[in-house]
Order: sequence, then structure tokens, then C-alpha cells
Amino acid sequence: MIDARKFTHTAFNEVMDYLISCLRRTLKLRDGWSEYELLKQLQLDERLGTLLATEIGDSLALYRAHFLLFHALYRLADDLARSQQALLEISPLVIRWHDYRAGQQGLTQADAIREYYLDWKNYDTADQQTVDELIASFWVGIHRMDNREDALTVLGLTDPVDDETIRKTYQRLVMQHHPDRGGDAENIQAINAAIKLLLK
Repeated sequence: MIDARKFTHTAFNEVMDYLISCLRRTLKLRDGWSEYELLKQLQLDERLGTLLATEIGDSLALYRAHFLLFHALYRLADDLARSQQALLEISPLVIRWHDYRAGQQGLTQADAIREYYLDWKNYDTADQQTVDELIASFWVGIHRMDNREDALTVLGLTDPVDDETIRKTYQRLVMQHHPDRGGDAENIQAINAAIKLLLK
């Protein structure tokens, strides 16, 4: 087992290849995963359990697990698209495997987000203060959300989309990410902020 706190470039390729192979199998098991569900599933693997370990209140460990997961997801997405095997949808609230169709646009987030997770330096340099600042800036951004496109992205939608679709998506996501069902309060707050902007 590998401890994320001691994770180094020496083990990087081997472990990432293993994580990516696990993701390739796991994502096919059902139609869509939340990040929380996917992490919990991967943590059941003996080799990945410690690497992706998270504890309530340990924001640095959560950041490390989140970063490693999304780094692997974006690498897998690139590989699947390049080989025309599948398209991987990566959004804040759902991660989903789609069969490849020629001419279909990519389903991943904007390039800036992809580049962030593919830059290993963002993992290396993260410490408790950096992570706390990232979390604080995220909440400032959520409270200042004034852009329809940003709000739709939180819900995993893009224009053109009607109010009824927005409302149904909101209801589904609230049920999916409710803390009583294994979700977390941060996702619910982001979803609620988005719906307030979209359906004023």
C-alpha cells in the first residue's frame, strides 16, 4: 500500500497506470459516478486504499486523493479519446463513460481545469495553507457566481437547455448528493447556489 503523504515521482508511473486500469474497469460498472462514490469504490482496493485515503477534517489528505483521482481521470480521458474507444465525461458532480462516436465533442471540463490536474507540480507544492486557500477561494467563487455558464457547469449542463431540464437535473443531483445518501454539504451548497442563479 502507498501513503499519499510520501508519494514520490519514483512510484508515479506504476501507481498511476494501476489507478487508471482500475478506473477503466470501474467506470463501466454503471452509468455515472459522483466523485465521492468513485473514491469510496477505489478505496476498497488494497493497493489504492491508503493512497486515496480521506479523513473527515483532513483537507490536505482530501485534496491529495482528489488530485490523484482527477489526474488519472484526465489521463484516461485523453487515452480513450485518442484511441477512439470511449469519451469520458468529467464534471464536478458526475463522472461517466460514453461509447465513442466519430465527430462527438469532448465531454471533459475546460482546458484550464484539465491542465491544472495534469500538472504534477500542483500536487507536489500543495501544503495545508495552500489547500485552505484553495477552499476559501472556491467558496468566494460560489457566492459570487453570476454567470449562467458557470452555474450550468455545476449542474453538468450546457446551453441550450430549458428551465424544466434544469429543474429535473437539480432535483436528481440533490437526491444523489444529499449527505444522507453519502454526499457532502459542499456539493449541495454548490448545487443550490447554481439553481438560485438559473431559476431566479
